[in-house]
Amino acid sequence: MSKKAPQETKPRPRWQTELPMFFTYLRIGFAPIIMAVIYIPWSYSGWVASGLFVIASATDWADGYYARKYSAQSVAGQFMDPIADKLLVLSAILMLLNMNRVDPVMVFLLIGRDIFIGGVRAIAATSQVIIAAKPFGKWKTALQMFAIPCLFVYDPIFGVIPLAKIGYVCLWVSVALSFISGVEYTWGYFKGKNKTESSFGDTTSSNQH
Repeated sequence: MSKKAPQETKPRPRWQTELPMFFTYLRIGFAPIIMAVIYIPWSYSGWVASGLFVIASATDWADGYYARKYSAQSVAGQFMDPIADKLLVLSAILMLLNMNRVDPVMVFLLIGRDIFIGGVRAIAATSQVIIAAKPFGKWKTALQMFAIPCLFVYDPIFGVIPLAKIGYVCLWVSVALSFISGVEYTWGYFKGKNKTESSFGDTTSSNQH
């Protein structure tokens, strides 16, 4: 009996492999648009900026979903995804600072933490250390993406729901979570670094024998 020839797997369409990065770049593109909307002297500019920010935040879910669905994970995506998040969030927070809706101390802590973690991430990449995402980091991002639209709108809804206070408190909670996740991330780097060095030492020792 003749054996059936193995079926060739069809290459995925190019759009499937590029779709996750499209959403990542789209999130970056939303940042200057939201900033421009805030500068428009219009009574509904806060609402429009809030809506755009929510849409931009949804692309963070979309790029991860389609990367998993189409097996389109990439090194570029792993690096650009957190950068896109930071550009979106920090541009919005800087606008809120200009509008006197957040504290300079809060902004300094968030930017300082992100610069530090960016350095740790760069060192980890050069050391070939893989650091898994931590739950506190995800909660921090979720809180920021909830708080910022509240602060863009600012005025109470129906004169009852104090969006300004809700957004302000949530943003401070996200600052606390960002430092907890920063400690976790730094600890994960040193733990992974020691593990990598240990395995490298074991390999070198076995080769000598």
